[in-house]
Amino acid sequence: MDSRFTRGKSPVLERALGRPRSELSLAAFALLFSELVQYCQRRVASVAELQARLARLGHHVGLRALDALVARERPGRRETKVLGVLLFVKGPLWRALFGREGDKLEQANDDDRTFYVIEREPLVNTFVSVPRENSSLNCAAFAAGLLEAVLGAAGFPARVSAHWHKGTT
Repeated sequence: MDSRFTRGKSPVLERALGRPRSELSLAAFALLFSELVQYCQRRVASVAELQARLARLGHHVGLRALDALVARERPGRRETKVLGVLLFVKGPLWRALFGREGDKLEQANDDDRTFYVIEREPLVNTFVSVPRENSSLNCAAFAAGLLEAVLGAAGFPARVSAHWHKGTT
């Protein structure tokens, strides 16, 4: 065997998957996300386009986050029921991405296939100041795109949107 493969082991390969190495500071997240919103805002003409672009970016993040989180939280186990995957999203996924669990998980009264993950004050809306002309902007579209990607990659294709209902849903 080649000696370049057996010498020193990479620190990345030696780290356990069980716990993340360190947490990102809230200030760093706020700066990064507000810059992301400003970057997207300069390239669109309307609030609807901005929310669609944020959702697409969230979709890319969600696809990458699911693999690492499932390997860390549930090694060798895959959710096969809708309620199980939604509880996984509300709990471990939300905690890993936003620092705390989602506030509530509700099912719609009129449709048994509609669910709400409710967060009273989403982290993605906290540090973004919205001008008056864009007052309908909901930056939680990023989280909606992320959630749609996670559910789709887990085998539960879904349409996810962000709107106001008992908080941001």
